[in-house]
This record gives sequence, structure tokens and C-alpha cells, in this order.
Amino acid sequence: MKKDVSGTLGFVSQKDIVYNKLLPYADILDDESNVILGQIKGNLGRAVQLREIWPGVLFWTRKLSTYIRLYGRKFSKEDHVLFIKLLYELITIDKLEISMMQGLARLLINLLKKTELLSREDLELPWRPLYELQDRILYSKTEHLGLNWFPNSLRPRASSKHVMIKLFQRCSVENVLKTLVKSCRPYFPESATQEMLEEWRPLLCPFDVTMQRAIGYLELFLPTSLPPELHHKGFKLWFDELISLWVAVQNLPGWEVHLVNLFARLANDNIGYIDWDPYIPKIFTRVLRSLNLPVGTSQMLVPRYLTNAYDVVHVVLWVSALLGGPSKQAQAQLRGLFNSITSFFHPSNHGRWLMKLMKLLQRLPASVVRRLHRERYRKPTWLTPVPDSHKLTEADITAFVESMMQPVLLAMFSKTGSLDAAQALQNLALMRPELVIPPVLEKTYPAMETLTEPHQLTATLSCMIGVARSLVSGGQRFPEGPTHMLPLLMRALPGVDPNDFSKCMITFQFIATFVTLVPLVDCSSAVHERSDLTAVEREMCSASAEFEDFVLQFMDRCFALIDSSTLEQTREETETEKMTHLESLVELGLSSTFSTILTQCSIDIFKVALEKVFIFATTNIFETRVAGRMVADMCRAASKVHPAQSLKLLVPHCCNAINQLTVNEEVLSEEELDKELLWNLQLLSEVTRVDGDKILPYSTQLVQILQLTLHLKCKQGYTLACNLLHHILRSTALIYPTEYCSVPGSFQQPTQDYLPIKDWGRPGDLWNLHIQWHVPSVEETRFVFYVLDLILQPELLRLQRYAQGERDMTRDDVLQSLSIVQHCLLGAGSLFPPLRGEPIPELVTSMVNLGETNLFTGVSYDVSRENYRDAICRVMRQLLHHILEHSEDDTKSLFSIIKIISDLLHFKGSQKHEFDSRWKSFNLVKKSMENRLHGRKQHIRALLIDRVMLQHELRKLTVEGCEYRSIHQELMRDLLRLSTSTYSQVRSRAQSVLFTALGTYNFCCRDVIPRVLEFLEPDRSDVTQQQFKGALYCLLGNHSGVCLANLHDWDCITLTWPAIVRSGLSSAMSLEKPSIVRLFDDLADKIHRQYETIGIDFAIPSECRAVAVQLQTSGVPLPPEPVPSDQEEAEGLRKQEEKNLDSEQKYDKLVGELLDRLNDRNMPWKFEHIAIGFMSLLLRDDHPLPSPAVLFFVKSLNHDSLLVRKVAISAVAGIMKQLKRPHRKVPVSPNTLCGMKEMAGLIAGDRPDNQWLQYNSSSLPRTQQDWEGCTFVEKTHWGYYSWPQKLMMYAPSEEQPKQGLTREEMTEREQIIYDHFSDPGFINQLIEFLSLEDRKGKDKFSPRRFCLFKGLFRNFNDAFLPLLKPHMERLVADTHESKQRCVAEITSGLIRGSKHWSYGKVESLWELLCPLIRTALNNITVETYADWGTCIATACESRDPRKLHWLFEMLMESPVNGEGGSFVDACRLYVLQGGLAQQEWRVPELLHRLLQYLEPKLTQVYKNVRERIGSVLTYIFMIDVNLPYTQPTASPRIKEFTERILLRLKPLTEGDEEIQNHVVEENDVGEQDERTQAIKLLKTVLKWLMASAGRSFSTAVPEQLQLLPLLFKIAPVENDDSYDELKRDAKTCLSLMSQGLLYTEQIPLVLLALQEIAGSSSWHARYTVLTYLQIITVMILT
Repeated sequence: MKKDVSGTLGFVSQKDIVYNKLLPYADILDDESNVILGQIKGNLGRAVQLREIWPGVLFWTRKLSTYIRLYGRKFSKEDHVLFIKLLYELITIDKLEISMMQGLARLLINLLKKTELLSREDLELPWRPLYELQDRILYSKTEHLGLNWFPNSLRPRASSKHVMIKLFQRCSVENVLKTLVKSCRPYFPESATQEMLEEWRPLLCPFDVTMQRAIGYLELFLPTSLPPELHHKGFKLWFDELISLWVAVQNLPGWEVHLVNLFARLANDNIGYIDWDPYIPKIFTRVLRSLNLPVGTSQMLVPRYLTNAYDVVHVVLWVSALLGGPSKQAQAQLRGLFNSITSFFHPSNHGRWLMKLMKLLQRLPASVVRRLHRERYRKPTWLTPVPDSHKLTEADITAFVESMMQPVLLAMFSKTGSLDAAQALQNLALMRPELVIPPVLEKTYPAMETLTEPHQLTATLSCMIGVARSLVSGGQRFPEGPTHMLPLLMRALPGVDPNDFSKCMITFQFIATFVTLVPLVDCSSAVHERSDLTAVEREMCSASAEFEDFVLQFMDRCFALIDSSTLEQTREETETEKMTHLESLVELGLSSTFSTILTQCSIDIFKVALEKVFIFATTNIFETRVAGRMVADMCRAASKVHPAQSLKLLVPHCCNAINQLTVNEEVLSEEELDKELLWNLQLLSEVTRVDGDKILPYSTQLVQILQLTLHLKCKQGYTLACNLLHHILRSTALIYPTEYCSVPGSFQQPTQDYLPIKDWGRPGDLWNLHIQWHVPSVEETRFVFYVLDLILQPELLRLQRYAQGERDMTRDDVLQSLSIVQHCLLGAGSLFPPLRGEPIPELVTSMVNLGETNLFTGVSYDVSRENYRDAICRVMRQLLHHILEHSEDDTKSLFSIIKIISDLLHFKGSQKHEFDSRWKSFNLVKKSMENRLHGRKQHIRALLIDRVMLQHELRKLTVEGCEYRSIHQELMRDLLRLSTSTYSQVRSRAQSVLFTALGTYNFCCRDVIPRVLEFLEPDRSDVTQQQFKGALYCLLGNHSGVCLANLHDWDCITLTWPAIVRSGLSSAMSLEKPSIVRLFDDLADKIHRQYETIGIDFAIPSECRAVAVQLQTSGVPLPPEPVPSDQEEAEGLRKQEEKNLDSEQKYDKLVGELLDRLNDRNMPWKFEHIAIGFMSLLLRDDHPLPSPAVLFFVKSLNHDSLLVRKVAISAVAGIMKQLKRPHRKVPVSPNTLCGMKEMAGLIAGDRPDNQWLQYNSSSLPRTQQDWEGCTFVEKTHWGYYSWPQKLMMYAPSEEQPKQGLTREEMTEREQIIYDHFSDPGFINQLIEFLSLEDRKGKDKFSPRRFCLFKGLFRNFNDAFLPLLKPHMERLVADTHESKQRCVAEITSGLIRGSKHWSYGKVESLWELLCPLIRTALNNITVETYADWGTCIATACESRDPRKLHWLFEMLMESPVNGEGGSFVDACRLYVLQGGLAQQEWRVPELLHRLLQYLEPKLTQVYKNVRERIGSVLTYIFMIDVNLPYTQPTASPRIKEFTERILLRLKPLTEGDEEIQNHVVEENDVGEQDERTQAIKLLKTVLKWLMASAGRSFSTAVPEQLQLLPLLFKIAPVENDDSYDELKRDAKTCLSLMSQGLLYTEQIPLVLLALQEIAGSSSWHARYTVLTYLQIITVMILT
């Protein structure tokens, strides 16, 4: 469809929204879009050149995204590229506020969405700025210190309910960034892959957290869609390396998922260019394992398998990309996979694994359909096509569908519902209807006959709905499909059953779906008249004679349903009068199904149906709540389809009835009206909802009825009359399509020329839709204004005179008049021009135009007539003020006025919430009936018409960036007055209208905020509690709209935050009222949740400005705005610098005001806490906190309140970071450091060129000279996998900032901290507080306090050590948990803070610390060992082990020496393990020493020590990994250790008798025999095997497999429930070992062991082998 539309547009558009071309006013849209696009280009360009990010750039980028919503990508390719480049430059501005970045990023994602529009030739984007952006935000160095608040990052003071919301939103920044990278990825330059590998390879250290980060980045950034000629610069650089890593890792570490996602994307982008065959069996085995299916009864799952399981979406992508190709291996494996898991789909099986299986089932066919579409039907794009050799063949598709049918048919009846199966069947039926539909029919026919299993019916019907289109359209593959249609429809009728709600609903849906696809025309005569029919067509023609019968039977069923749901039958009058939720759903189902049936009928069938409905409606009288609504809906459906015939019957009947019943004058003033009158009114009001020009002939009758009934006294009566008024006006005033038939034109042609059965299941043709629009004619408009003059005018006059006090009206009269006004506005609102008024100046200054853009929606306003919108507005304001003054308790009238104000502001003929629900249901229907295989918008005609109508409504509802005028200001003030009035219901309704309005008009918040804050002023004595609460609610906002208290703008926050705190002194504030306390809590909580650091620097770099100039001077349409002159540019620069300065001043002012409030003695504690919370949000990393605030926070460390102390600790830690003096770093080449050439090829692990990094006790820096000559590398991962090109190292100490400053050399802020921490009284108090316990048994080592002390010792060297030393010595001697924790926090802070101290200071520090830690380890208790472990681990994290040699040597002295009992031994081991584990691969010597020390002690008798030794062994051998490209490790190796163990277990392996745990008393002295020793050893070894199953990367090493026979002997049989540690451990080990994947070379070993046992004499052992085999065979499956 890409014609050169240069005629009207002047350029070739990239991709429009096609539905715009079908609107009734399509011819003017090109000019309109050109004007808007020109404005956007000009103003956006100007704003960037004038450096005005806010409001200029943000305002016009918002306009651009609205433009895309309305017109699609309707601009030239050259503009498209410029928009993208400009946004890319803006997003990557360094100092840009995060919330702005997010908004711009969403727009950029939208511009890049359709990859096919721009090829790599058109656009190239650099990758590094995106990486820096990701790194800065997702791995922020200052966020955890509270110096940066990102949108929705996790905050302190959040309740658990909010934590969930936050996790969801926190992801929102992450998701936006990730999606952004995904969108830019296809356009990265060809050199990018190599650069990325150089950047991230050095981080690939499998023992370190950086591994997760590096693999995550590789998954996200690596481009995989390069053309084949560039593959050598793309995936070929990394594929072998990463796939061999994946194959080698067997134990699902967290990063394996990222690798799978990367491979899935690679496979999908390059089908046919990679040979996956060697890996296919492994892929399927791992997919199976990742489903976490339960096997056997005794299997225990490693919890990590659950959390790190593969993502089904990516698995499906990978599998569908592997299918096809010459080898067909993938299909065979897939069949194997489904065969082995089919039984899990059986409806009786249920578990948490089921959701995953269903997702797999639902996504896989969809993914294969998508691939087929891409190979066969998609327009070729610049992306690499699939080579013919690897395209899916017909045989491939058949094999795939066959392999999936069995599980899908089982899943139809699953407990999770049949939806997944229905979607799977829908996609499978597109490919092979003849294989899919017959088995589903086989299940459906019996289900329709049965009465006892309703679930079976709902399940089969929902699956039939999925395959409806494939069934009805027949086609070559399944020609007999359509013959099933009538039998299905007829048998579905009994489902319309008043007693079973869900059956009823699914039946309606089923009938509606099938009828939408098929014209209900009786063409049985064609059998005799035409000779060119096939056998199937003849059968269909004969069957079509039954259509009339079907329609009539359906109507009988509906009538029965209606009869059984009249109000009297279902409940007494006294109860509610509304319909229940279920009834309204049935009503909806009934009316839409009936309407669909009539739409699709031939005129003959229609006439019969109309007659039947007419008789039913007019011979009965229905109550108007339930049954009446359903009957009226059926009549409305009839009159909509053929208005002329229907109105001729219905309107005169109703009018006559009403006239006769109201002959008597008294009727008008009766409270309760005759049922018959009400029913006729209701019927009339519904049947008039039809094509407007068909109503005109009856206009005089209808107007007469209105005049009669609008002033009935009975509320029910006049409400129905108002509905009639509303519907008459709507039908004549709006633009809408008048028919939704599945075939354009009518079915009324003789069967010789036109055969309706040919149109069964036919999609609508988008280019020949022939929509019949209703556009208001001159007569209709005239009629509308005639009705308004006749009815609305007098009402307005009455209300106006009442408001001026010239006449009296009762409240009921006022309400009635308001009701009439409101319905007039709703009916004819689309013909009234919007409210007029002067724009309000000075809300915000800008150098670009911020005007509104008006869209044409098919109505040219007639200026000569009275503008009723203005008239209604005028009267309503007078009335409102009158009511508020004289009768504020008339809440019903106030509700009505609030509704009218809302419509005056926003209503142009459509309601937002109606539009949203229609959009939703449109998407649902589209999904359930679309054809994803052929694509290209092959939807049914009714859907396409609906979509065009939605496009029209979207234009009506688009109100972005409306100008704020005086009239709006007045209405907003009225709303504000209502929002703070006496009655809570009035307040809440007015507030929701106010919030909507705040989001609609530009910058109006700035006008409203000061008015809201007036109510919170403490010196006003006339504010009531209700006003006070109302004002607080206005600040709080609703969950989706604007939150006035927290607009991201300095002007607003400097007003609102101090006002909220100050309101604590207001006379209306009372903390006795729980509602007010809760409000303040919510307000503070919302601000904490939503606050994000507001920018202070608004500079725009020159790259952006260069692109902006291009945007302004090129392409079509050329912008009308001139390029800024030099003076303007200079002015722009001056303004931007002014704004930066102004922001800093506002920031300082805000902090100052909050501090003033905090120093006010009268302030209630609650507000003190709120103020401190606000202060803590104001810490930033780019601007230091003012000194008075620093003083306040330091003093607050010793505040009486725990809450305040906690905030202060965090804040002071952040302040320390602000005051940190930067240390210089210089790039060093790693080769010069080790004095060797870099090794060729990829070699990871322990190599000669990284040996110098490792701990070596013979060359530790033990003197000043050695210390200065030693190059310390603090980060543990450097050098393990490969070296970075340039390593950033600290410059020598003489180039660093001076350490140990005197007081005179410090800044003012530093002096404040120095003075306080040098004051012994302050320190005593502080330590006193820090060593209190907070919540008994819940406290843990606190990272915040650690950060505080680390900052203290880093910034001030050892200045405070002399003061702290006596406290530390006192605390460490005290065994209380909280005292020990306090000293542990100080210790770890000291060790980490001493990073840059001089050698002398460090040495004296260790002289103090070593005895301290020794004492602590001797005093260790159950409560404190975890804290000391954390302390040592934290102290060793990211530190060069050679710097900490004092610590390691001390911990290694003799961990297990029995002093203080076995518990102390275990704890010492725990603490040591914490330190060594942080050092990973850099301390092989220490690991060897430890192993040597532990080996003799493996027969330790105590269980807790055994478990600890097992865990320590895991860490000792952690470094011995079996990964590709990795050298054998210098650390201890499992193989040698296991051989030594097996020797010591000889006594157990040789004997054949059963091993009993017969160590009687574990502490009997004396030499125990070898066998007992061996059993003890075995216990420890089992602990080690269990611990390592969860932690190491690869499962059992060949040597460990030799233990299998032993385990089989011990493990208990199912029914042996005696508690025996040895047996339980053996069982656990077997379970874990059976789940690990085996390498192929290990399988023979396992089989040998199994054979040996299977021949053993013990049946017990043989039994255990079976359970092991059961799990292992399911797991291997190869």
C-alpha cells in the first residue's frame, strides 16, 4: 500500500494508520496532519536550540507521541531518522532527570518499534551511551546511600503492601531501559560486538556477582540480526565460547537464564545460519529439567531450580526456531518431550508446575505460526530472510501439529481453565484444521448432550470458539467443516439456561461467534436453480433452510430466560432495585447475541423475528428493572438493524399507549406510576437509539411525548423520559456507522447471481469496506436545536431565577431540572463548541509556543446559534453558589452539578471510560478470532468497522495539552470549593473530577496549589476540619492521577512540603482523629514512594542542538517557525543558566524552611518525623547538603526517638559520601604489572600472568617499603577470565588528596562532623544508643551503620580511633548480642574505611583489632556468630587479600582446636569461611593450608561441626570448576581429595552387610575400630556432598560417583521412618545427585555402579536403585 502520496502530503509516509482513510472526513486529514507535524518539528527544534528542556522539549515530545497515536508514523523517512537521533541524544544527556528520561525513552521506543521501516543503512546508533546510562541507573553507586531517588526504587519506611507495588514499578525504569536497548539493538554498528566483548569479558568470573552482570549485559546488548556477510563480526565472535560455557554448567546458576534468552534470540534471528544439531539433545533435556516436574515420591527439589528456571517465552522461541531444516532432529526431540510430559496435563494432576506447562502449550503453536507467517506471508523486509533449505515444509508442520494434539486435548479440561488450550487449538487449526478440528468435535457433541457435566460443556465450547473461523471457512484442507455449523448451533440452544449462569454466558458467546461469521440466509432454492455446486455446497444449501427455525427457537429460549428473571420472581420489591452483577452480564450477552443474529439475517427471516418480538413486547407488561431492560434491548436490536420497518411498528404503538394512559391530568403528579406507562416509556426510549434520519418522520410525536413526560412527578418516570430525550438527541447529533453486517451491501439478491454460502467465514476487505456512516444532516441539526430551544431553554431559565432568589423550587424540582439539563448536554454535547475564555498568563515562562492543537471531529460548529455549553456553565455556577450558601445539605443536586461540570469540561460526544472498555473488548474479540498465519488485517468486517469507529472516538477524546483559560480557572475553583465542603461524598466526587481536570490543562496545577495550601495555613482560624481534610485529599490525589504534593518541580515542592509540615500547627488539625492521622501517613508515604531526585542541571549539549537545526530546516512539511537568531540563542543560554542557579537556590531555601520548622518547639512529633523524612529525600549526589542540615543530622544521631536515629544514620552515611575526596585513578596496562606478554587465545583461570595477584605468604607486604611497592588490585574479578584493555588503578599516594587533615584545613561541613565525633560525651551517648537492642531476636548486622563508620574512617582517617578504642574493648568483652553486633559493625567499617591509610596507621590498627577479634571469637554465641560472619565477609569484600594478611593469618591460626567446645569451633570456621569465600580464587595457598588442617579432623564427632566442615569444604573446592577455556586450578582439587577419602572408606565398601549407624555413645573414649571411624568420615562427606549440590557449577565429578554403591546401601526404603541422620543424608544425596545432569562421559560410570548394586544380595539396595533410575531417566531423556 505504499503509494507515493506526494500529491496531498508532499512526502512518502513511513506507515500511516490505515483506518484514518475510512473516516467520513478523511479528505481533510492530510492537511491537518501536515500542519501539526510542521508545528512539532519547528517547536521541538527551537526548544532544543534554545536549551529549554522544560517546558519546551517535554511539551512538544508529548505532542509527538500523541501525533503517533492519531496518525501512526505519518512522516518521511528523513524526518523519522532525525526524530530518532534527536531523542537518542536527549536521552543520553548525563544530568537529565530520570523521570524526563523515562518519558523520552518511551517515545523513542515507539519510534523504533517497527523495525522494518528503517534499515541499517538508514540509521546507526552507538551502543556505549546506552550502556553508560544503564550502568549509572541500575548499578548506581549512590542510590543505596539515599543520594539518588529513582522512580519507585525501594525506600525505607514502606509497608509490605507497597513493596510489591514498588517491585513492579521499580521494574518500570528497568523495563523501559531494557526495552530501549532492545529497540536500538538492530542499529548498533558492526564493530559493536567486538567492543562489547572487550568491555565485558574481563567481568566473567564465575565466582563473582559480576558474572551475572556481564552475562546480563551480553544478553541485552549483543546484536544478533546482522546480515550474513557480517556474521564473522557478529555472533561468530562469541558463539562457541558461550555455548560451551552453557554446556559445561550443569547446576543452574542465576546467569544461565540470560544465556538461554540470548541463544533463543540468536536462533530466531538466524534460522538456517547456525548448526544447532550437536546441541539439540542437550537443549531439550535442559528445557525438561527446567519445568521442575515432580518425579517419584521421594524427590526433593533444589530451591534454586525453582527460582532460576528458564523463561517459557524464550524457550518457546528457541524451540520454534530449531524446527525444520534438513536433519529433523528437533521435531523428534520435541515429540519425545511431549510424550514424556503428556501425563502431567491430565486434569487430575495439579501443582505449581502446571502454570508453566500450560504456558508452554499456549505459546508454542503461536510461536510456530509466527514463524510460518514470517517465512511465507510477510512482506520481505531488510531483515535476513530464512534460507529455503531451512523453511518449514508441509511435512514439518504436520509432524509438529501431531506431536502437540495429545497434550492439548487433555489440557482442554484442566483445572486452570480451558483458555490456554483454546488459544493453542486456535493456532494449530490455522495450520492443520483436518487434524485439529475432528477430535475437538468428537468431544463437543457428547458434551452438548450431557446434562450432568456442565464443566465439560463450557470447556469444549470455549475451544470451539477458538477454532470457529477455521471450521466455518472450510478451505481445501477441511472442506466438510462448514457442514458442522448448523448441527452445532441447534444443539447449543439448550445452553440458554436461566439456572446455570456460566453455561448461559458461554453459549451466548458461542452462538454470537458463529453467527458473526455466517450470513443467515436461506438459500435452499439454489440446489434446484444452479448446477455448478459441489456436494458439500449442496449440503450447506439444503441445511441453510433451517436458519429460520434456529432464529425462532433461539428467541423462544430468550423469552423463557426473561420470564424467569423478572424482578418479582427473583426478589421482593423491598430489596435492591438495581440489577445484580450477574443479571447485567446476562443482559449484555443476550442483547449482543440477538443483535448479531438480526444483523446477519436475511430480510425474510428478519420480518418473522420482528413480528415475534413485537408481539412478545406489546402483549406483556414488564417491570422496568430486569426483564424490561432485556426485552427493550431485543427491540432495540431489531430497530437498529432495519429501522424503517421496526419503527413503523413500535413507535406509534408506544406513543398511543402513553397518550391514552396520560389523558387523565392527575397522572402527572402521582408518586407511583402505572406499570404499563413505565414499560411503554422504557420501550420507546430504547427503540429510538437508531439511525437519526429514520427518527425524523416521527419527530412531532416524540416531542409531544417528551413534553408530556419530562415533568412527571414520579422519579422513575421522568428518568425514563430523560433517557428518551438523551437517545433522540444522540441519534441525530453523533457520527457513527449504521450497520455491522459481515458482508457489505445486502443479502437480497437472487441466488442465481449471488450465493451467500460462499461468504461463510469471509474476512472483511479493508479497502472495500463500504461503511455506511451516519453524519448529521442539516435537518437533523435543526431538529436538535429545535428540541433544545423547546426543552432546555425553559429549564435553564427556571434554575437561573431560582439561583437569583426570584422563585421557589422544591429540591425534587431542582433535581428534575438538573436531570433534564444533564441529559441534554449528554445527548447534544458533540454539537456545542468548547468553553471559551482568556488564556491565563504567567503560569510558566517559555521561549517556544505552547499552544493547543485542535482536531477536526466531523462537526463544524454553527456560531450563529446560541452556545448552550456556555449557557449551561453560566447557570450552573450561579446555582452552585446559591445551593452552597443556602442549602448545602442538598447533596443530590450537588452530585448532579458535579457531573454536569465534568461534562462541560470534557464531554464532546464520548465518555473516556466507555471508550476504554470498548477498546478492551475490541482487542479481546480480535484475539479470539484473528488469523495470525496470514496476517494483513484479515479480520471480519464488523471488527474492522468497529476499529474505524474507535479511531474516530480516539480523536474526540484526545485532549492532551489543552490551554488553561479563565473559564476553566473559575470551574476549577468551584470544584475546589466542593472538594473542601462539609459532606464527604460530595468532597470525594468533586475531587475525582478535579483530578481529571488537573491532568487535562497545561500547568494549571501551579494555579491550584496555592489555593489548596491556604486551607492548611496555621494562622487561619476559620478553617473547619472538613475543609482541612478535603485540602489534604486534594494534595494526595488519586492512585492514577496527579499528586499535587509531589510534582517533580522545584516551584511546587518548595510550596507544598513546608506547608504540609506547617499544617501541624493549624487549629483544624487534631491527632485525636484517626482519619486525619491516616491521611498524613498516606501523604508522607506517597511522597516517599513517588519522589525521585529532581534535576538541578538542565544543560543541553551541542550534539543535540546540531540535530535540532537539521530537523528545523529539512524535509516536508517545512516548519513555519524560524530558526532561532543568535540573540535568541544567547538569551536561551542565559535563561538556562538562570534556571540552574534558581534551582539550587530553591533547593537551599527548601532545606532551610524544613529546618526552621524542625526547630519550632511547638511542632507535634508526628510532623517532626514527616519533616525529617522530607529532609532525608533531599540528599543528592551532585550538590552538597547545606551546613545547618548537616549539623541537624549529626545531632539527630543521638535523638530520643529510634525512628529519627535510623533516618539520621542513613543520612550521615550519605553526607560522608558527599564529603568524600575523590582519589585519582590512572589507566595501567596489565602486561606491565606482571612483566609478561599477554597470552594468546582465550585462557581463563590461574595463569602465569595473574599469579602475582594471589596471596603468597612468602612475599606479603610487611614493611613500609614493600607496602608502597605493592600494586593492590581491590576488585576480585579482575584478571580471572581475561584482562581489560586498560586497568584503572589508584595513582601513587603522593598524587592523592592529603590524608589526616587538621581541623583548620577542613571545610565547614567536615568541621561540624569532626567536632561532634571528637566530643567524648557525644561518642558515649552514640555508642550507648547503637548498642541497644531494637527488636529482640530480629536484629541483624546493619549495612547502614557499617556505611556510617566506613565513611567516618575513610574521610577522617584514624582521628576518632583513640576515643572509640576503649568503647570497643568494653563492648567486645560483653557477650550480649546487641553489644557484640555494635562492635562488629564498627570493626567492619574500620577495616573497609582504612583502604587508603598509610602503612604505619594500618599496622597500628591491626595491633588493636587482632586481639579484639580474638576475644570476640572466644565469646561467640548462637546469637552473634552470624553477625561476626557478616562483619568479616563485609570487611574482606572487594579488598586485595595481601592488604588483609594480618586478618587471614590470625583466622587461620587454629580454627578447630576444641577450646570453648564444638560450637565455638563451628563458629570460627563459619567466620573464616565468610572471609575466604569473598576472596574467591585469589587465596589458593590459604585454601590448601586449611584443607591440610581439616583433613585429619573429618571424623569429628559433633554434628554441628560436621555440617560446618561440609560447608567449608564446598567453598574450598568451589574454585575447582570444569569450565571451557579454563586452566586447572591452583586451589585444592576435588579429584585428589576424593581419592584419599575413598581409601579411608575401604572398610565400608568391601563388606556386604547393611550399614547400621551403630556408634552407640558418640563420646566413648578409646580407639574405635576402623569401621566406626569410616562411618563418621562418611557422615561428614555426605554433608559436603549435600552442601555442594546447591552451590557448585557442575554436578558430581567421576570420583564422587564411586560413592554411589555405598549410598544405595544406606538410603532408607520408603516406609522406614526411623530418624537416622546417616540414612536421611544418604537419601538426600541420592535425590540431589539424580537431578544433576550427567556429562556423556560419566554415564558408563553410573551404569557400572548400578550394575554392581543390582546384583547385590540386599533387596533394600536394589529398591533404592529403582527410585534413582526413575528420576535419572526422566531427567536425561536422550
